[in-house]
Amino acid sequence: MFNSCAMAEVEELGRKSSDESSDDSEEEENEEEPKLKYERLTNGVTEILQKDAASCMTVHDKFLALGTHFGKVFLLDIQGNVTQKFDISPVKINQISLDDSGEHVGICSEDGKVQVFGLYTREGFHENFDCPIKIVALHPQFGRSSSKQFVTGGSKLQLYERNWLNRWKTLTLHEGEGTITNIKWRANLIAWANSVGVKIYDISTRQRISNVLRDNASLRPDMYPCSLCWKDNTTLVIGWGTSVKICAVKERDPTEVRDLPSRYVEIVSAFDTEFYISGLGPLGDQLVVLYYVKEISDEMQDKEFRARPRLDIIQPLPEACEEISSDALTVRHFQENECRDYGLEHSEGESLFYIISPKDIVVAKERDQDDHIDWLLDKKKYEEALMAAEISFKNIKRHEVQKIGIAYINHLVEKGEYDVAARKCQKVLGKNMELWENEVYRFKTIGQLKAISQYLPRGDLRLRPAIYEMILHEFLKSDFEGFATLIREWPGDLYNNMTVVQAVRDHLKKDPNNETLLTTLAELYTYDQRYDKALEIYLQLRHKDVYQLIHKHNLFSSIDDKIVLLMDFDKEKAVDMLLDNEDKISIDRVVEELKDRPELLHVYLHKLFKRDHHKGQKYHEKQISLYAEYDRPNLLPFLRDSTHCPLEKALEICQQRNFVEETVFLLSRMGNSRRALQMIMEELHDVDKAIEFAKEQDDAELWEDLISYSIDKPPFITGLLNNIGTHVDPILLIHRIKEGMEIPNLRDSLVKILQDYNLQILLREGCKKILVADSLSLLKKMQRTQMRGVRVDEENICEACHAPILPSDTAKVFNAVVFHCRHMFHKDCLPSPSTIPSVQFCNICSAKRRGPGSAIMEI
Repeated sequence: MFNSCAMAEVEELGRKSSDESSDDSEEEENEEEPKLKYERLTNGVTEILQKDAASCMTVHDKFLALGTHFGKVFLLDIQGNVTQKFDISPVKINQISLDDSGEHVGICSEDGKVQVFGLYTREGFHENFDCPIKIVALHPQFGRSSSKQFVTGGSKLQLYERNWLNRWKTLTLHEGEGTITNIKWRANLIAWANSVGVKIYDISTRQRISNVLRDNASLRPDMYPCSLCWKDNTTLVIGWGTSVKICAVKERDPTEVRDLPSRYVEIVSAFDTEFYISGLGPLGDQLVVLYYVKEISDEMQDKEFRARPRLDIIQPLPEACEEISSDALTVRHFQENECRDYGLEHSEGESLFYIISPKDIVVAKERDQDDHIDWLLDKKKYEEALMAAEISFKNIKRHEVQKIGIAYINHLVEKGEYDVAARKCQKVLGKNMELWENEVYRFKTIGQLKAISQYLPRGDLRLRPAIYEMILHEFLKSDFEGFATLIREWPGDLYNNMTVVQAVRDHLKKDPNNETLLTTLAELYTYDQRYDKALEIYLQLRHKDVYQLIHKHNLFSSIDDKIVLLMDFDKEKAVDMLLDNEDKISIDRVVEELKDRPELLHVYLHKLFKRDHHKGQKYHEKQISLYAEYDRPNLLPFLRDSTHCPLEKALEICQQRNFVEETVFLLSRMGNSRRALQMIMEELHDVDKAIEFAKEQDDAELWEDLISYSIDKPPFITGLLNNIGTHVDPILLIHRIKEGMEIPNLRDSLVKILQDYNLQILLREGCKKILVADSLSLLKKMQRTQMRGVRVDEENICEACHAPILPSDTAKVFNAVVFHCRHMFHKDCLPSPSTIPSVQFCNICSAKRRGPGSAIMEI
C-alpha cells in the first residue's frame, strides 16, 4: 500500500511543520527521522471526491465506509476501491457507525434520516425524524446482542433497543443542553458531547456517571466540534478547541454514599495546545492529534489565513505534553477548509490513521524498519543503516544487506575514507568472491590497494592468487616494510611463491644490502622449504630467527661449517644449541671447527664441563691454558672439579703465570703441602689462609712450620692465637714467644683462648652426660627385651640337629635352650658347660664374631 509511486503522487504530503522547515541553516545530519509515513487514498476515492465531497468516514479493520455531502455512502477496501454504494439521502451524511464485527452499519443524515441495517440483510431500523440527526453510534456488540442497541444524537440523546416482542423501544438519555455533536461508545460506556460539555453514561447500570465541562465557551460548538476517542475501555480522551483532557473511569468504593453512581471519572491529565483540535487517536501511551492551523499573513499582519493542517504525536503529562513529532500535511484545498471539515479516524489493528477532509483523504502509518533504513540511506547515514539492516534481515535478505553495505562503501570512497571503506568490506562482502575481486580492482584503479590489503580474505574464502600477487607487487614498488608485513601475515599458499621470490631477487640486484628485503626473501625460502638458502641469509644478517629455523627444520647437517658464524652472532645460544644436540654435531667436530678461535673454543668447552665433568675429559689439558688465558676466575674451580687434568702440566702453567692460589692448590693436591704453605705465607702473606690450609691438611709438621714462620711476626702470632686453639695446644705457641715482643690484641687473643678452652670443657662434659644417659637408656631397653618371653612352636628347629625343637608327643618332658639371638637348640645337642665353657653363648653368633672355624671348634 505504501509504495514509491504513491508517495511521489502525495507531493511531499507530510512535511515538517513550518517552525522547523523555516530554519534552512539547520544541518541536514541533525534532522530527526519522521515517526509516520503518508499516502493519499486513491483509486475509487479520487473519482468520488472529484464529483462529491467527503463529510464523514468510519474505519474497520476489513474495510472503510465513506459518507459524502450528496447523501451517498461508499464501502471501500483499504486501497480505496469501491465495493458497495448506498444512496441514503439527497443531503449530507452526518455520521456512519459500524459494530465490531463490521456486519452492521448505522447511518444518519442532515434531513433526519436514520438507518441501521445489516450489510448482508438490509433488515433493521429505518426512520425519518423531523430534525437533523447529527450522530449515530451502534453498540460495539450490536450483531451479537439480542437487544440491538444504538443511540442517536440531535437535539437530544436517545437510546434504541428491541424488546422481547421484537419491537423498537426508545429511551431519552439526555436533552436540553444544545445539539449533540459527537458520540463514542466503548464496551458499556457511552460518551457524548453537547454545547455544555461531555457526559458519560454506563449502559450496564443505566447511570450517568460524569459531566466534564468544556473550557472555552466562546468557541462555537458547530465550528469547533468536540473530538472524542477511547484509549481503552476506561480511558477517554477529550479534545475541544485547544484543550485536551484525559479522563479515567474508576470504580467507586462501595462504602461511599449509596445514592452516587458505582463509577466516577478522574481527570488524570489536562493541558492546552497551540492549535485547534480536529481529531484524536491513540498510539500506545501517546496520542496522535490532528490540528486545524491558522497563521498570520506576512504581507497583511492583521489577517489570518488557513494553513496546512498538522498531525502531531504527543506524550501526555499530568499538566502538559511533550511533542514527539510534528508533520504539516499538504491536503487538497486546505486553504478552504474549516476546523469542522477535518476528521481523524484510526484502525486499531494496524495503527493506521485516516485524515479526512472534503476533497482529500490521507492515510498515516507508523514507519517500519524498512522505512527507517530507507531514511538512513537517504540521509547518507550508511553505518546506522547497515547495522539496522543486519538486525532486521539477518540471513533472510543477505543480498539487501550487501546492497546497503556496498552503497556505504561507495560513499566512503567518495569521501576519501579509504581505510574505513576497506575495513567495511569484510563485513559487507562476506564470502562473495566476485564482489571481493571487483572491490580490489576498484581500489587498484583509485590507487588504494594498500588500504584494502590487510582486510582481504585469507581463511576459508580465498581469492585468485593473482589478486594477492598484484597487491604484493604494489607494496614491493614503494613500501618494503609493508611488503614484509604482508609476507609474515599472509599464508604462503595464497600466492605463487616463486613469482614473488623472483620479484624480490630482481629488487635486490639494485639494492643487495637491503636488510628488509633479505629477511623477507629468507621467509619466502622458508615457506618454499628451501631452508639452506634461508639459513645463509639469516647468518649473513645475523638474524635472531636463525636458531629457531635450525631447530624447527633440523638443519644441523647444514651448519657443520657455520659454527664460527653462529657463535660470532650469539655465543650463548649457539653453545646451548650445540650441546643440546651432541648426537647431531659431535664434540670433536665442534672443537675442530673452533680450533682457530680459542676464545670461542673456551666458551664451548667451559659450558660442556659445567654440564658434565667427564664428557670432554680429553680436552681438559687444553682447557688449562684456555682458562689461564681467557677466564682465570674459573681456573681454580676447574682444577678442583676435574679428575682428568694433568697436575704437572697445570702446575707448570700456573707457575709460569705466577698464579699463586692455583699453584698452592696444585702443590697441596700433589702432596707438597709444606711448599704450598710456604707460598701462602711468603707470597700471599695471608695468615688466615695459611691457618685454613693447615686445618685442611691436619698435619702436625705443617703446624710446626707455620708456628716457626710466624714466631717473629706479631700479626701472624695474633692470627695463630685466635685460630689454633682447637688444633694445637696454645701453650706451645705461647712458650716460644720472645719476651718483650709486642703482639697486637694479645689480651683479646688470650681471653679467646681461655673461652675456647672453657667451651671445650663444657662440650666434653655435655657429651659425657649425653653418653651416660644414652648408655643407661639402651641398657634398660636391652634388659626389657631380654626378659620378654620367646614363642616356641612346632615350626622352630634345633640349629644343631635341624630336628623340630618340640617333640611330637608334648606329654614327654624335654629340655630346650633359646638364646637371646633367637637361635634354638635341644639341650642335649649343646656341649656340656664342663667340656666347653662357652656354652652360655650361642655357637652360631659366637662363630660370626670370632671368625671362621669357631663353630667347628665348639662343636
